[in-house]
Amino acid sequence: MNAIYVLWIRQLKRYVRSRARIVGSLGQPLLFLVALGFGFGPVFEKAGQGNYIQFLAPGVIGMTILFSAVFSGIELIWDRQFGFLKETMVAPVPRIAIMIGRTCGGATVALAQGLIVVAICYAAGFRSNNLASLPFALVFMALIALMFTAFGTAIASVLSDFQAFQLVMNFLIMPMFFLSGALFPLFGVPRALQIVAAVNPFAYGVDGMRAALIGGTAHFGAAVDLAVLGGITAALLGLGSYLFSRIQL
Repeated sequence: MNAIYVLWIRQLKRYVRSRARIVGSLGQPLLFLVALGFGFGPVFEKAGQGNYIQFLAPGVIGMTILFSAVFSGIELIWDRQFGFLKETMVAPVPRIAIMIGRTCGGATVALAQGLIVVAICYAAGFRSNNLASLPFALVFMALIALMFTAFGTAIASVLSDFQAFQLVMNFLIMPMFFLSGALFPLFGVPRALQIVAAVNPFAYGVDGMRAALIGGTAHFGAAVDLAVLGGITAALLGLGSYLFSRIQL
């Protein structure tokens, strides 16, 4: 437990010291809120769907957590290439403890960035319709962060260079985001998109978070969202632990 705590705090210290990373993490959410939120807002409203900022904000928050969590795997490749990982691995602690500590640290950083974007969304005009549901939204945000940090760690455990990691992430993560319903409602879309969304784990996170933040009925159902996220998170933690334990230094 002590090793997990130490690695957790180490990840947080890295984030706090990296001011450029904190500022840079806000660029993409601001672009989506301004360009899409205000640009497509009148069209969305004329279509009878209401305020687009209200609909878009949970997707933008989820996007911030998703990208931050997945790209935390780059830090593992960095540590591996420059020898910092070897110093950690020779410590007399199980590798699974090292993996869990790094994952918890990366997930906490991703969650912190998500909370910063929540404040930005409020400044842009977003308002939660049910303040009592905010803790449930936080649960979904934490599950998204933990799930995709574990996923990023699993991918980074089998890759050895930054270029390959970025290619894999762009091939998997960008479609996962755009086809999740983060930018458009899943009601009434073609059957093919509904099927893609149904097998997309990020779609369940966005769906549950949106229902908690703005109210209404979740597309898949809040209980289904929570069950799917919990199951996949547990599976990815197990896979990440296995792959991390087989890293050759």
